[in-house]
Amino acid sequence: MPTISQFYGIKITMNYNDHLPPHFHAEYQGYEAIIEIANGNVTGKMPRRH
Repeated sequence: MPTISQFYGIKITMNYNDHLPPHFHAEYQGYEAIIEIANGNVTGKMPRRH
């Protein structure tokens, strides 16, 4: 998947030909979450900030 952005160790990726609904993937230290663009719903897990 193409990388859109990287910051603070978080990698944001998005594939134009992926399944619906439109979303992006966030990866951080072995964790992965999928975030829906329209409503911000999150599937998966990411560690909390310290």
